[in-house]
Amino acid sequence: MAARPRDLADRMAARRKPDDGFLRQTFTLPRAAARTMARDFLTRFPKAAYMSEVESWRELPGGEIEFTMRRLGSAD
Repeated sequence: MAARPRDLADRMAARRKPDDGFLRQTFTLPRAAARTMARDFLTRFPKAAYMSEVESWRELPGGEIEFTMRRLGSAD
């Protein structure tokens, strides 16, 4: 049985554990909620202080968005 793209993405994400000082949070939400979550994250952790950004995102079947936000933990 061939691996589904989602399975492959999950395995790759689990393997990647960068030690670069950033804290990461991954969310899977409908598009409107994803947009709101990203804005709230960037408001709570401003780029100037936390180097915050949307690190990655992708649209899943059904229209949900899976995205990872990152920020510096040392700025807390």
